[in-house]
Amino acid sequence: MKKKKFFCAFFLFAQTFLAFGQQKVVFKTGKIPVFKSTGEHLFLAGNFNNWNPADKGWELLPNSAGSYQLLRDMPKGIYNFKVTHGSWEKAECTSTGKPADNRSISILGDTTITLDIDAWQDNFAAAPKAHTASAQVHIISEKFNMQQLGRERRVWIYLPAGYAKSKKKYPVIYMHDGQNLFDAYTSGYGEWGIDEILDKLAAKKQCIIVGIDHGGDYRITEYDPYDSKYGKGRGNDYVDFMVKTLKPYIDTHYRTKTKAANTTIAGSSMGGLISMYAALKYPGVFGNAGIFSPAFWIAPEIYNYAQQANLSAKARFYFVCGDAESDMMVNDMQKMAAIIKAKGKTDQQAPVVIIKGASHNEKQWNGDFPAFYNWLIAGY
Repeated sequence: MKKKKFFCAFFLFAQTFLAFGQQKVVFKTGKIPVFKSTGEHLFLAGNFNNWNPADKGWELLPNSAGSYQLLRDMPKGIYNFKVTHGSWEKAECTSTGKPADNRSISILGDTTITLDIDAWQDNFAAAPKAHTASAQVHIISEKFNMQQLGRERRVWIYLPAGYAKSKKKYPVIYMHDGQNLFDAYTSGYGEWGIDEILDKLAAKKQCIIVGIDHGGDYRITEYDPYDSKYGKGRGNDYVDFMVKTLKPYIDTHYRTKTKAANTTIAGSSMGGLISMYAALKYPGVFGNAGIFSPAFWIAPEIYNYAQQANLSAKARFYFVCGDAESDMMVNDMQKMAAIIKAKGKTDQQAPVVIIKGASHNEKQWNGDFPAFYNWLIAGY
């Protein structure tokens, strides 16, 4: 009888906890422009559903008042999102047709959020896209063989302005999401502008940047070393590709400083996760890591991996994120930084930078990169 009473009490406590842990949130449309065609559906795409622009679980349905509405139970936290009607080509935009900034909300209790939408992107003619990569950016291959993954991928390289006329060897930074690093023409959500940042530096402060395109639908699983609801993790194979195939190629064909102290890996979001994993797995290859807005939430196993990792005394990690990215982002990143610092790293070897008001996008990472780069070269 005592066991039964204890179970019932525990069940009631759990139900009460869950009830208080979830907030009732109503999303409803206010002002909404007409659709280009009939039969359209409205969706929310944000950091709560991996930015899926047509997620049926986040569809707003017509109500009796002639607007659209969605009721969800959500934990307290910060959320970023946009409204779409089926794809990113049909996302909300400004009244002049420019991409709208992400919406940001802080859920503290039960609430109703009214969504006023200025315009739809597909109601405007697509603006012609222009290449913005500087003369120092080159494409090594449109179909570089990733034998560990059984796939091919475009690989970019940024060479310092004085590279061709000198015999100097340069440090190398390996980065993910190559589409978004140098060229607005290939970027999906804006570019980091890495080339413009480095072009302004003195020759002695420049280095080589290698960018690997993400794999589109394969992006999440390639940047995750663990299995998740999104599929089987291929991050281990992706990192092996970088270490066993790509880096040897770069070191053979370009004048590089090959030691770990001069080799860095960096990326944002899922790219931040896989950069962390790569630096932990191959400390003898990647002596430095730039961890921008890391998606540790998808792979909590990485904390145990970090605790068990053996790091070089000279290994360095730069952690940076915005405090408006999500409710978990800052805490997750600080948790990882604490593990790294417990291994004897100083604040200079593993700085933690929190940008007030910054959200999760390329504009933020463009702003974060100069400080990271100055920290990086100061340690060479």
